[in-house]
Amino acid sequence: MAIVRWMDPFRDVMGIQNRVNRLFEELLTRGRGREEGLEAGAWIPAVDIYETDDDLVVKAELPGVEKDQIGVEVKGGVLTLRGERRHEKDVKEENYHRIERGYGNFLRSFTLPASVEEEKVSARLTGGVLEIHLPKKAEAKPKQVKIAA
Repeated sequence: MAIVRWMDPFRDVMGIQNRVNRLFEELLTRGRGREEGLEAGAWIPAVDIYETDDDLVVKAELPGVEKDQIGVEVKGGVLTLRGERRHEKDVKEENYHRIERGYGNFLRSFTLPASVEEEKVSARLTGGVLEIHLPKKAEAKPKQVKIAA
């Protein structure tokens, strides 16, 4: 029997969560017709999550969403993003020929590892991308071990 190394359990869990999120997104959008006449109101922003030596980083695509329309909360080991992307008010709904961009409220929640320092989380919105840095606790950071001669 071969021994298999489990390098990063958090990455495996995030992969499963991403697959479940995609499954639910597909179930919710099925029947609406991706090619013709998408309805407004069901919008789930795309999110990338990656890790550096010091931080866990979450990037969410939020084009057309203003900073005051976004909420970021970290509580009890869960990161919650919520907000709303609104229709432009200068165009009447009956004047649209096609609506493909999603609008409305969104809510995304992600379970965080215990190694995140919740008190030091920071967020920045630049160019329609929300970037959240979740610093790791000192004991969770990789340590370099010097080899004695």
